[in-house]
Amino acid sequence: MKHPVDIHVGSRIRQRRWMTGVTQQQLAEKVGIKFQQIQKYETGMNRVSASRLWDIAEALDVTISFFFEGLDTEAATGEDAQRDFMTDREAMELIRSYYAIPEAQRRRLFELARVLSDVA
Repeated sequence: MKHPVDIHVGSRIRQRRWMTGVTQQQLAEKVGIKFQQIQKYETGMNRVSASRLWDIAEALDVTISFFFEGLDTEAATGEDAQRDFMTDREAMELIRSYYAIPEAQRRRLFELARVLSDVA
């Protein structure tokens, strides 16, 4: 049976991997394992050991705490709204594209989106 913490950590691994444009194969090579193991981590099927999580954090250029962000909120509400959003390929592609825009234009786009959302 999958543990909610393993599912959350796995979804955060997938989220960061997608945002950085890294494939499962590339991450696996950086960490020194098979891509199938990355798949199992991302689905929460297998637990990630502390040392492996350290390696993954280094490969994805985040702190260990990144993988646990939002866990308290998720546990308190009993829902995983963030995971639902982060498993949506279109949403992840939008986020990746957004961060590929130069900062000055990105800020202007953000302000436009904020204005449009206030109108809606």
